[in-house]
Amino acid sequence: MDDTKIIELFWKRDQSAIEQTAEAYGRYCRKIAFNILGVEEDVEECLNDTWLGAWNSIPPARPDCLSAFLGRITRNLAISRYRAGHALKRTGDRLSESLDELGDFAAPSSDNVEEAVDRKSLETAINKYLDSVSEKQRKLFVRRYFYMDSVAEIAQMYGLGQSDVKVTLLRMRRSLKKVLEEEGLM
Repeated sequence: MDDTKIIELFWKRDQSAIEQTAEAYGRYCRKIAFNILGVEEDVEECLNDTWLGAWNSIPPARPDCLSAFLGRITRNLAISRYRAGHALKRTGDRLSESLDELGDFAAPSSDNVEEAVDRKSLETAINKYLDSVSEKQRKLFVRRYFYMDSVAEIAQMYGLGQSDVKVTLLRMRRSLKKVLEEEGLM
């Protein structure tokens, strides 16, 4: 079933929208959640919360790209679940590594309105920056910091050496930091 039909099911409040969404995007959302959480039970709960989040968001939202909409819900829920489960300790897993690399860019979110506006400005600046880099760089950045893929997975995916991926990401983080400093966001 295509995205527009699934979205229409949500708008009609037809519960089969959940089944169709899980069938169409279950593997995609599972990969995102598993890369962050790494524990199958947590992934299952995150997926259930994703479908509920979509149900509660559509309507009023009418996403242009359902996969991106669901991916974002999944990612945010998985990161929240991860933070809740790892509040007292930091381990060497891929989320910790990825967030450590991003440093201040990945500051914890809150319900504060002022912080929400700041985060929206930061999101806009990062998107603008990503529009200015090559497609290859953009893909590496998104795979690492949105999908939380490991450097080894990214290197294999794009036929690169791990050191090439690391150097590219390091240069991008430095460049992004300069851009954010110039815009007064850091």
